[in-house]
Formats: sequence, structure tokens, C-alpha cells
Amino acid sequence: MKHAIILINAYTQSEHELNQPLRLKGELERLGVQAEIIRNSPAALRVEADFCIFLDKDKYTAQALEGRMRLFNCAKAIEICDDKMLTHLALSGLPMPETISSLLCYTPSSPVSKELIEEVEARLRFPLVVKENHGSLGKQVYLVKNRGELEKIAEQLKGVPHLYQKYVAESSGCDLRVIVVGGKVVAAMKRTSDSDFRSNAALGGRGEPFAIDGTARALCEEIAARLSLDYCGIDLLFSEKGYLICEVNSNAFFGTIEQVTGVNVARAYAEHIVSSVCSAEGRNLPR
Repeated sequence: MKHAIILINAYTQSEHELNQPLRLKGELERLGVQAEIIRNSPAALRVEADFCIFLDKDKYTAQALEGRMRLFNCAKAIEICDDKMLTHLALSGLPMPETISSLLCYTPSSPVSKELIEEVEARLRFPLVVKENHGSLGKQVYLVKNRGELEKIAEQLKGVPHLYQKYVAESSGCDLRVIVVGGKVVAAMKRTSDSDFRSNAALGGRGEPFAIDGTARALCEEIAARLSLDYCGIDLLFSEKGYLICEVNSNAFFGTIEQVTGVNVARAYAEHIVSSVCSAEGRNLPR
């Protein structure tokens, strides 16, 4: 019998966050895999297992574990997806909003670069979006409406890696969340908010089933392939020129999209994982 660990963040507490590992544990056990949920800790690096579903964003633990077992997703994919600017660079050539990276500041007393402010205003115009490179659930994302707000947020974040992005007005308060497993789209929903330019369910957005078309499907599968992702949630914006990539989440929660679409995402992911492990050993997927 195969033994898997499902590694979660050391501080995960909410029922919403724990749904993911519990669902995956159940689906793995249905396939005959002994699955154990563990929290990230120094002791986690000493656990023996055949593979790990890595539901944290700790790139250091991911790299350490990957030297000993197969990770889903791989450490490099987790690192890239946890940094919005690295994701943007890795997906160069695919349709995305125009983006400008912040300048790193090592001295808190230094003033914000005037050249940066002027470049951002000239190229992106107002309103524009500012995103911290590290953040989840729609947090650390800001809508900036004028020069004064831009200067204020730039000062506030000058010691924090962040980026500036063109605001896509036609997608305000709505986007498309797509789940890709094993390189194939398995579920999609449109997310809408009546009170915020962000449509995340955690911020009050609601989901509805979406019949994904060939263009969005091909784009999402290309994203997953380029980033070497076994599993991901991809957020696309609706624009006059077509779909634009907003973000890619290597550990996207699937509770809401399962409820909205009726698709058993946990089962699809578990079956992909076990099939991948069996294929590497020349065996068939257990039933």
C-alpha cells in the first residue's frame, strides 16, 4: 500500500481551509492509498512517504522534501505561482494585462522613485491595480484611482515586492476561475461580486457554472503545461480583446467550484496523482 502525506500550512485552522486536505485524504484512501495530513514543521522533513500533496507555499520545505519524494505540485511550480511577478515573467507571450514590476528598496528612509511613479502613471493610466507579489484570497490587491493614491501605496509598499497592472474595466467584479488537473480543464465557474472589483468568494463573490470555450480551455492548459503544474486554479479576466490571465494558484481551494459545478475535483486530482505514481512504476491505476 502506498503512503502519502498531505502537507498543510503550520497555522491552518479554518474549516474552509481544512476541507481541501480532508477531501483529498478521503479520495486517496478510496484508491487504496494510506494518506496522512500533517502540518509543516521541522519534523515534517523527517516523515517517510511515497509522495506528498503539498498544500503549503513554503518553498524551502518543498525543496527539502522534493529531494526525498515526489511532490504534487513540484517545488519550482509552487515557488513561481506564489510570486505574482515570477508568474508574469514565466507566462511571457501569453495574454496578460500590461504589468510593471516595483523597484526593490533596501533603505526605508529613501523616497519612492519619481521615475517609477511617472512610468506607471503614463503607461497604465488611472485607475490601475497594485498587487503585492505574495498574497491569497484576493487580499493584498488594491485599486488605485489617482496620483495621490499611487504615491501613498508606493510608499506603503516600497519595502515589499509588488507590481502595478493595467485595470481591466470590463472585468471589474467578475472573472473566470478554471481548474486544471493533469493538464486538462476539469471545471470552470464565473465569479461575480456586486460590491468589489475583486470577485473572490472569500471577499463575498458568488460563483455560477460556466461553459468554457475552446479558447479559454487551450489557454489554461498551456498555462499549466508551461508552469509544470499537476493541479492549479487559473483566474482569467474578460476583456474587449479576449481572455487575459489574472493569476495562477497552485493550491486553489476547490470547495466552492465543486458546489457550483457538481464536479468532484478532489477525486480528479487524487486519480491523477495515483495514476502518475503508478505509471512511473509501470502499474495500472487501482480501482
